[in-house]
Order: sequence, then C-alpha cells, then structure tokens
Amino acid sequence: MKRAPLLASFLLPIVVTAIAAQQAAAVPPQTAPPAGQQPVAPSRDIGGGRCAQNPYNCVDAKNPLTPPDTVWLEEMTWMDVRDAMKAGKTTIIISTGGIEPNGPWLALGKHNYVLKANCDAVARKLGNALCAPIDPFVPEGPPDRKASHMATMGTISLREETFQALLTDMVTSFKTHGFENIIMIGDSGGNGRGMGAVATKLNTEWNASPVVAHVREHYDYSSVDRLLRELGVTKEGQPNDGLHDDAGITLNMFVTDPKSVRWEERVKAGTATINGVSIADKNKNLEIGKKIVDMRATNTAAAIKKAIENKGKTQ
Repeated sequence: MKRAPLLASFLLPIVVTAIAAQQAAAVPPQTAPPAGQQPVAPSRDIGGGRCAQNPYNCVDAKNPLTPPDTVWLEEMTWMDVRDAMKAGKTTIIISTGGIEPNGPWLALGKHNYVLKANCDAVARKLGNALCAPIDPFVPEGPPDRKASHMATMGTISLREETFQALLTDMVTSFKTHGFENIIMIGDSGGNGRGMGAVATKLNTEWNASPVVAHVREHYDYSSVDRLLRELGVTKEGQPNDGLHDDAGITLNMFVTDPKSVRWEERVKAGTATINGVSIADKNKNLEIGKKIVDMRATNTAAAIKKAIENKGKTQ
C-alpha cells in the first residue's frame, strides 16, 4: 500500500528536472541571462536558418550571386537587401493602393498597377531607395456594409484602425532592420488620413530616428491632367464617360501591364477610348504613359528629399 507514494516521490524530481530542461532548451540565445551571469553573444544565425548548419545562414556570409536589377524588396534575397543597405540604400518607400471598382475596363487593382510603375521610378530617381511590397488593403468604406466602394463586389476594405495598425507594424519592421528613412506614398484618396496619422505619431515618438513621413505629393492627379493638356492628349470640351476612370490613370497603368486596362480586348471590341481619348495605339500609349510616370516620379522624389531634410515634418 505504501509503494505508490514511494514511487511518486521517486519520479517527481525526475519529471521536474525534465520539464526544467525542456524549458531551458526553448529559451532562444538572445534572451537576457539571469542576474549575475555574463550576457550571451549575439546570434550569428540569419536568413531563416542556423549558421552552424550552413555558412549561408551566417550574418556575414558573402552573397554568392550578382544582385538583380530591382528596387523591389520582395524580389530580393536577404543578402541583396543587406548589401544594398550597406551601399547606402537606407530609404524604404511604402506604397498604399487598393482593391476597388473602376468601371468596366480597369482591373480592381488599378492603384496597385499605377504604383508598380511609379514606386520603381521614384526609387531609381532617388538612387538610395527601395520599394516595400505594395499594400493593396486600405479603407474603401465600412467592410460590413454595402456602401461607397463596398457596394461593388470584389472590393476589399479595412477599418481605419486596422489600416493604421498594418502600417505601424510595417514601419516598425523597417525601423528594426535599420532603415533611416521610411516614406509612405498613396494612390487612393482614402489612404491619406491613415498614412499621415501613423507618420506623425511614429516620427514624434522616435524623434525622427528614423525619419517617418507621409509624402502627399504623389497623389496629385491635377498635375497629370495638366501634363495631358500640354501634350495635346486632352482638350476642352471632350466627353466624360462618367466612369471611375480617366485617360491619365489608364495610361499610367498601361506602362505596368496593358492587360490591366483590357487593351487588346477593347481594341477588338471597338471600345478603346476613355473620355474621348483613344488608347488604340499601343506605342503612343507607352510613350505618353512613360511621360506620366516620369513626371509623377520627379515630383514625388523631390518631395521625399524635402521631407527627409525636414526630418519628416510636413506642412
């Protein structure tokens, strides 16, 4: 009758010791040691693996390949990003687009197609910048009501607090990895409030180290309208189709992908116009579209430089 208690008293220390050993093994090397012990050396593990298992997982591993000609973070390896930052590319641009209805011709990702061309051009003009993956998830109206853009199927909307939380975590991630300037640009009217609020809050909290700024100048379609008039693409008195679409944004998207504006199908169907402007000539479209991208990139790059000089403070 006494053997069970004796057995339990014998096994209990063994079980406790085993649990303690498991807990100790689960503590990562970076965890601060108990008081009185020497700190553990920083881990050399990086790249998603362990340095001890493969030298390419070591923090100072040499890049075995020539980096690609890209400014897009998701197209780079971690070594490409590390080496680009060491070479001075310490500005990161966060672009916010959207998934929303844009009439019968344009893909729902209209703003994202625009930003694919424009962020690339901005980063290359700056020379010291990279582009974060485009954020397509933005406020488009109450997500639980069929109102505003949410009245149309296919639209994806975030609550304002969700949008700002997403941006906050993105910005914080880039701060953690040492980017010196974190810039937000948008291509949809509902995005500005959240980007501005996050930029002001974090730039103040971190005392502009890194600089965090929302550059409003990218979302300036009046400048696109002026350029099209100067080029003779649009004229006074032209018809308005009454769609969530226009020549400027169509041609900007065309630079990224003609399929995004259903160019081939529209040419075949005889519907290759928008507000009285023909988009049937592919080469002409590219020529004008590239001028739009270059103008917007020039203005945005200048505004980014000014924002950095002002330590993220905007008027």
